[in-house]
Amino acid sequence: MTLPRRFLPSISSLRALEALDRLGSATAAAEELSQTQSAVSRQLKTLENQLGVTLFLRQGRSMRLTPDAAVYADKVRGALQQIAQASVNMTVNPVGGSLSLAILPTFGMRWLVPRLADFARRHPEVTINLSTRLKPFNFASEPFDAAIHFGTADWPGTDALRLKTEAVLPVAAPDLLSAHPPVTSARDLLRLPLLHIETRPNAWADWFGAHGIEDARITGTVYDQFSTITQAALHGLGVALLPDYLAEQDLATGRLARVWGARTEMSGAYYLVWPESRARDPALLTFRDWLAGQTEDEDTLPR
Repeated sequence: MTLPRRFLPSISSLRALEALDRLGSATAAAEELSQTQSAVSRQLKTLENQLGVTLFLRQGRSMRLTPDAAVYADKVRGALQQIAQASVNMTVNPVGGSLSLAILPTFGMRWLVPRLADFARRHPEVTINLSTRLKPFNFASEPFDAAIHFGTADWPGTDALRLKTEAVLPVAAPDLLSAHPPVTSARDLLRLPLLHIETRPNAWADWFGAHGIEDARITGTVYDQFSTITQAALHGLGVALLPDYLAEQDLATGRLARVWGARTEMSGAYYLVWPESRARDPALLTFRDWLAGQTEDEDTLPR
């Protein structure tokens, strides 16, 4: 079905709308788009006339989007990003395609990247573009084909492949441990400075709960990601609850020591996640099928 022309505005007018919504003024939009303010205003007026609805509330020389227009602008933003990403994919690798992948910084660098040489050798026709993200992804507003994220695979509108469950160890610098009484039980850890990570705010409470301690009063300092919390532990600032894959090298060299107990499996896991709308994308299928062979589980592909 061919849509009426009035419902297919020009890219320039849609870019002006998106920029106005994001930046808050026609002046700022014009500066970002390298246009004059009058040119941006004309494009916005043309868009409003073409759609036949009120998009802007004018107050003196300023304008702001109506609530409905703001919703429209958000959808336009996602569409523009998809067009741009499709253009990049065609330009970078018109034969095998490319995959834009959001990754968690530490897991991506320590678990995924060392494996990518094998993927490149097996599938040189596919280009993988990586971007790091700590916060939850939004496929509707960000130009990603897939993401590697931690959670419970309950993201709406997506499919997922489980890559690795998370098992953690409490670790600390040997000098810190030698300066305190020996740790002989899980409760003894409450005497030590505990290091927390923003992305796992309940990690210590869950760990103590797994060892039968439900009444723990847990304090400590907070870090934004595993790379910084690891450095804090290495410098003797406290005990970090680190995934085993991340701690193993520093434990082997003696830079960190296990404080108490064996590895403890936590809730949640690392997943490759992709929107249902992209499930048949050739580059994604190639990457997903290869990645399924790198996981800790068998037959983890969604059915």
